[in-house]
Amino acid sequence: MHPQHHTLFIDYCAYFNGNQDFFECHEVLEEYWKEIAPGDKMHPLVGYVQLATGFYHWRRGNNTGAKRILEKALHNFQVNEGHVFFQEIDYLELLTQITKAITSIEMGKSFQTFQLPLSPHLLDLALARIKLLPSNSSNYLLHKHMLRDRSHILAERQESKQRKSRRC
Repeated sequence: MHPQHHTLFIDYCAYFNGNQDFFECHEVLEEYWKEIAPGDKMHPLVGYVQLATGFYHWRRGNNTGAKRILEKALHNFQVNEGHVFFQEIDYLELLTQITKAITSIEMGKSFQTFQLPLSPHLLDLALARIKLLPSNSSNYLLHKHMLRDRSHILAERQESKQRKSRRC
């Protein structure tokens, strides 16, 4: 199976192109990244996570954070040109769209997204998944990170801080 046909990558594409649930894009692709390349911060999947995160920030009005993370995504994709994770995506169109988004943020334009330029086969897989997605209100998508139970993440952060302070 092609790695871009993995269920989690298809879910990412469906959330991105379907209901534009960028928070969920981050969640599913982070899970896939941890499965196949944990710790590799320059893996293309990290770039895809950064892309979704950048759009999530931009939608919320955090233009500075959005621009910074979209620039990281663009850099990640550029250094990974030719990687298998770009075979089912129009790579040059993806870079063009990210560059346009960064420029729009710099110009102070309102949030706008684009469709991932998927191959016909990946598009078919994503469209089948999109049909199953719930329609979410824009308010829900805007504040989704605050609606989730993140206690496990906060506990991990606290534990990490304690480990660091013990080393010092």
